[in-house]
Amino acid sequence: MTDRFNAFIVVLAKDIREDDAQATIKAIKQIKGVLRVTPHTAGIHETIAETRVRTELGNKLWEVLYEKEEK
Repeated sequence: MTDRFNAFIVVLAKDIREDDAQATIKAIKQIKGVLRVTPHTAGIHETIAETRVRTELGNKLWEVLYEKEEK
């Protein structure tokens, strides 16, 4: 049996201004089967998540670049 989708989430590469997003919203609405497009405002939660991911990735890179010598 094949899975069925009821929604798609589109993630933008970077935050864009509301007035600049209107063309993108209009284009998505023109896709067959799209009933509604609901933009989400960027907030503190996204900033926190991005900071955590960057810190974790940075720490892993440092571990690769500066491996501790085994005794």
